[in-house]
Amino acid sequence: MTTALPRPPAARARHPYPAALATARGRTGLALVGLVVLAGLLAPLLAGHPPTDQSALTLAPLGTPGHPLGTDDLGRDLLSRLLYGIRADLGIIAVAVPLGAALGCLLALAATVHPAADTAVQRAFDLVLAFPGLILALAVTAVLGPGRLPVILVVALAEIPVFGRLLRTGILAQRSREYVTAARVGGTSARRILTRHVLPNAADPLVVQFAVSLTVAVFLEGAMSFLGVGVRPPEPTLGAVLSQSMPHLAQAPHFAAGPLVTVTALVLGLSLVAEALNREIRR
Repeated sequence: MTTALPRPPAARARHPYPAALATARGRTGLALVGLVVLAGLLAPLLAGHPPTDQSALTLAPLGTPGHPLGTDDLGRDLLSRLLYGIRADLGIIAVAVPLGAALGCLLALAATVHPAADTAVQRAFDLVLAFPGLILALAVTAVLGPGRLPVILVVALAEIPVFGRLLRTGILAQRSREYVTAARVGGTSARRILTRHVLPNAADPLVVQFAVSLTVAVFLEGAMSFLGVGVRPPEPTLGAVLSQSMPHLAQAPHFAAGPLVTVTALVLGLSLVAEALNREIRR
């Protein structure tokens, strides 16, 4: 009588990601994120003015003809600055988070090859994690100066140990499963076990973390721009527009409303997507 070998969890019939995004949380999150992303992509079409053009009409209120969201303290159109700020933020996080995830995963794979490599990678992760995000941002910008590239580097550096440790933990957990032992006994090569079985089953937490990291990146970029160490002015970002509104909150509270509502919608949408994915994966 032949005994069937244990099947890897990757053989499940239903994939969790479409099911998660089809839930109420997933659909709501996708709708919020989609609206913000669409606004950023369509910025050249929706903005009535260049975001850096100044006029004599300063701190104009909501509903001003030609300036639906009013103007800032330099007479620049707030709708244009908001839309182009979304575009700038999305461009940064769309590069920085995948870069950090890719580097972290590569280091995690290197760490599983040899105990010495594992020790070196873990100590490197400890070194990065020893610096809070804003301290890391100040250190990087002290060397490179403010700008788009330093922001991308800071966000990527902050995410490398997060993804690296998550994947390393997943690989170690999967290696102890019965289906991996059965595959070894059956003569399957270590490379095939890693690529066909271990990595696919260790990837689910990475997908959830990716959505969470996008949220963290929004906050980190916004904090850097708010502190003046982010993208160089006059290029707009959500954090920069919010920072410029602080001295005028009493006189023009609508100045801060646009970036606050946008960041809230984006973060809430990403959080709902991450929660939906996490709930479905854990079933």
